[in-house]
Order: sequence, then structure tokens, then C-alpha cells
Amino acid sequence: MRDGESHHDQDSRANEPNERHPEAARPQPVTRRQALGWGAALAAAPAVAAAARAQEHVHPTPPAPSPPPRNEPSPEPSPPPAAGRRPERPWLAAERARHRPGAPGRDYRPVFVPDGATLPFRVVDGVKVFHLVAEPIVHELAEGLTLRAWGYNGRTPGPVIEAVAGDRVRIYVTNRLPSPTSVHWHGQLVPNGMDGVAGLTQPDIPVGATFKYEFVCPHPATFLYHPHFEEMTEGGMGLSGLFVVHPRERREPPADREFAILLQEWRIDPGTARPFTNEMVEFNLLTMNGRAFPDVTPLVCQLGDRVRIRLGNLSQMSHHPIHIHGHTLTVAGTDGGVIPPSARWPETTVLVPVGTSRDVDFVADNPGDWPLHCHMFHHMMNQMGHDLPNMVGVRVPAELEAKIRRLLPAYMTMGQAGMGEMAEMHGMAMPANTIPMRGLDGPFGPTVFGGMSTVIKVRERTVGFEDPGWYDHSPGTVAGPASEAELARDGIEPPPPADEPGPWTSAGGHGHHGTSR
Repeated sequence: MRDGESHHDQDSRANEPNERHPEAARPQPVTRRQALGWGAALAAAPAVAAAARAQEHVHPTPPAPSPPPRNEPSPEPSPPPAAGRRPERPWLAAERARHRPGAPGRDYRPVFVPDGATLPFRVVDGVKVFHLVAEPIVHELAEGLTLRAWGYNGRTPGPVIEAVAGDRVRIYVTNRLPSPTSVHWHGQLVPNGMDGVAGLTQPDIPVGATFKYEFVCPHPATFLYHPHFEEMTEGGMGLSGLFVVHPRERREPPADREFAILLQEWRIDPGTARPFTNEMVEFNLLTMNGRAFPDVTPLVCQLGDRVRIRLGNLSQMSHHPIHIHGHTLTVAGTDGGVIPPSARWPETTVLVPVGTSRDVDFVADNPGDWPLHCHMFHHMMNQMGHDLPNMVGVRVPAELEAKIRRLLPAYMTMGQAGMGEMAEMHGMAMPANTIPMRGLDGPFGPTVFGGMSTVIKVRERTVGFEDPGWYDHSPGTVAGPASEAELARDGIEPPPPADEPGPWTSAGGHGHHGTSR
């Protein structure tokens, strides 16, 4: 019986012509000897039937068991699947197509990298050639805070690599670190030997050596790149970057502006400059493209622009829910590829888990200055300590502060009403290489948020990506103090301030001492 064949199939096959011996399927002549043999068999048939009836009342002797098979050959292995059934390698079709290298301006609109850069390339015999150098760097996270980190080509995150689906790329990696390394092309579907996992798919790149990676980028998406040698240390020191592959054939209108942002987190203890890479929980600096708010470049858009923001997350431990103000985002892609338009969904807060990317689109139809930030509130603070006592609600008598100042003239109690008061303390003495939990000096005063934040500036007219300054609001469109006449008109009676807030204040904050109305 053939593999996968039923008995019915076998019986049917028995009646089929013999493919190896076609003459066996043709009628054959009957000889005289065959005719005499058939006649004798017919003549003996009555006697055989009578003998069978006579044995019906006799217990028949059970048949002897069949001897066990000896030296029965084992089943033959299944043949390999037919060539048409074998899965094609995910990069093979793009490799066979031999597309011409995608050119900026002709085949794609380059991304804008706020506070970052893109990696230059040259074309050699139809191949895009790039060069990455992994090296120790000095990097400014914010004014007054400089890191001694590791990066690619003098920066962290490394420069954005851009290609077009179908491009063949050749990337040289030179190791100027004090330890071996490798580069993993996170999300790219490449041959196994180009995946960049030291010890598993390739030898590590020794100190001082230059390795070559070469592969075809088969499909569009926002990918990542990072070491796969000693990930905790090398990633925590800043070795990471984005790898954007644009579509070769567009099935929808391109974005008017594309921004690329990599999310990172750090622990930098006050007075130090080197990231603490063993940290697992208490990260105190959160950055977009290696910068902490407010020392970031805003995302400038012109009214009516179709905008795409490519967000990648190579933080050590944290996922980041990125929230936009004044607009609705459409999730259009991941590091796995483009999401079909029919499967996309709207968000105002998009979660970007560790080791993933999200492409989000929106139409800049609402003019103004709009925050874009991580919605984990501690990620919106700069170099905040995690071992401070809880001072919220604590009242320190003035006479006690006066006594303390006799010993410490610069002393002041902080935190009784939160950390907002620190936004105005720019002249406050700090340890070396440390920034306060300050925010932005905005048009209406200081902001309190910092960290993993930026501002989207939507204007009627823009000059490239140049910062247009603060938004000029139309009269009557800015929130302000309510007048007595307005309160009376709408029947609003503000409660008097409580003498001292405490747990007896109701959820509504009106001091009804345990009652809820």
C-alpha cells in the first residue's frame, strides 16, 4: 500500500493498467491445457460442496497460527515533499528580483530623526554599502548631563539605516569597544548566518575586527538593530538603533512627513556619568532619540500633513504607552510589517513593548503645540530618586525650618505638595553632572513634565522642520480664571479652602467630613 492510501484506493489501483508492463493489461489467448484444467475444476465442484456440508457438525480444527515474520524490512522513509510544496525562503523572492537600489527622493521620502541622524551609504555594483562603528562615546542626554556610554558612529541611539524593500545591503561593523560584540538585525528575515547572534549563528566580532553582513531586505517595516553578544551590558550602555525599510510599491499615499524615534531608559546616579547596566527596575532617565525633555527637538508639521511616526523601543525593561494630545493615531505597522488598512485601529495611546516598533499615522488637522509622551508618569520625570521619603501632606513648622537654616543656610523642605515646585528651581545647587526634575519654560510658565516627552507643533505654514516658536492662540481660546459673573451665571459655588487636607476629606474634595453627596 502506498503512503497515505486507503484500502479502497488500493483495490481501485488493482484494476488499473499496469504502468510498468502495458502488455499485461491486454486480453491474452486461452490455451488447450488451460481449458482442460478449468473443466476438471467444474466437474469436481459438487463433491467439494457435499464434503463441506458434512463437516458442518464437526468442530473444526483451529488453524495454526502464522509464524512471526522474520527479518521483515523496516518501512522506507517518506520521500521529501514535492518541490512545489516546499516553503520558499522568506528572502528568496526579493533576492531573485534583483531590484535596483532604492534612492532617496526617487523611491522614498527619508525619515526625519529629531536629535539624531541617518547612516550614509554608497552603491557598489548594485549593493548599498554601510559602515557601523561600535565605540565608546560621550553623549549629552540633556543640558548639564553627559554620559560616558557606548554607541554607533559617535551617538546613541545609532544612526537610522534606511533601505527599500528588495535592496541588497552590505553592512560593515567595526568593533572599537573593549569587548567582543555582534549586531542583530531585529525583525529582518535574513539567512541564518546573517542573524547576528554571537556563538550561535556567527563568531563574535573580536576587539579591533571588522565583520561584513550582507543580505536582501525582503519587506517593509520599522526594524531595530542591537548587539546579541552580552545584551544587558551592551544594550544598557546605549548600543541600539532603528532600521527603516520603505515599501518599493506603494498601495497608499505616502506620508508628507515621517519621524523616527527610538525609546530608551537609563539609570544614571547623581554625580556619575556611566549607565548602571545591572539595574532592573529603578530607571531614572527616559529618553527619545537619546535626549530627555525639555532638551529635545519638536516634531514640526504643517496643517493638513499626513504624518507617520515610527516608534521603536529598546529600553532595558519597560514598555511605553505613548500618548498624543489633540489628535488620533492609527496603528499602521509593527516590526512584523505593514498592517493592511482594513485591519488598522485608532488609538490616542499606543503601547510600544520592549523589543518592538509601532508605525502610527495621523493627519495634522488641529493647530497648536501638542505633547507626545509616555503615559507612565514616572517616565515623565528627570533623574528622579526612588528612595525618597513620602513628604506629600507633611507640614513643617516655620520655626523648625528657621532653626535648620542656621546650620544649613540653603535648606528648604520639599515635596509637601508634590514635585511641581522643583520646576522653578533652575538655580538650585545640584551634584556634578546632574539635572533637576525640571520641565519646559513654556509660554504660560514652567511645565513639570520631562523625561520621555516631546512636542508636536502644527502650524499653517512651516519652513521645513525648523522650530516655529510657541503657538499664537486666538483670543478667547485659552483656559483662564473664571469670573464671578460666569460662576453666578452657571450656578457654580466653589467651596472654601479646607484648613488642612486629610483623609477625612471626601472624594469630591469638598470637606463634607465623611459624607458623600
